[in-house]
Amino acid sequence: MAAPQDVHVRICNQEIVKFDLEVKALIQDIRDCSGPLSALTELNTKVKEKFQHLRRRIQELEQSAKEQDKESEKQILLQEVENHKKQMLSNQTSWRKANLTCKIAIDNLEKAELLQGGDLLRQRKTTKESLAQTSSAITESLMGISRMMSQQVQQSEEAMQTLDPFQNRPVCVLQLHSVLGTQDRRMRFHQPRGAHSLLETELELDSYPRRW
Repeated sequence: MAAPQDVHVRICNQEIVKFDLEVKALIQDIRDCSGPLSALTELNTKVKEKFQHLRRRIQELEQSAKEQDKESEKQILLQEVENHKKQMLSNQTSWRKANLTCKIAIDNLEKAELLQGGDLLRQRKTTKESLAQTSSAITESLMGISRMMSQQVQQSEEAMQTLDPFQNRPVCVLQLHSVLGTQDRRMRFHQPRGAHSLLETELELDSYPRRW
């Protein structure tokens, strides 16, 4: 059965390897990060947390090494501790380089966006000019329609004025019907058989188109 001290040493080594791999993965994420700056800040926060856990486990392993009864086992563990410390320092160097690479990429992206923003300003200017031309064309079209409608109204007024002399014709027809009606009644009193022809004449006048 393994001694409790040996179990603790094994757990420390496993935890150190685990946190070391997680730190390396996060450093690679930082290298691949192209922004925004908030994403880089979040990754750096995670790396700091992993380094804290890693440092704590290395310190625990170092303390366990110092507590070893056998000098040989003590030296072996102290050498492992030294290797873990060197690896942690190497990870910290890689972390700084990854941050530098990421910040350069973010700066280049921001510059590209600024240049693109200039292109957008030019595009907006072109769009405004195009809209102004379109607005002018629409205004001219509306003015043309207004002139056409004005001409149509004027023509309609002239046509109405031309028809004015003939507006009293229906009154003449009504007067003629009245005269014919009176004459018809007289004819019916004196000549009953001739009433049918007068009624036909009156019906024909009613159905005849009023074109004068």
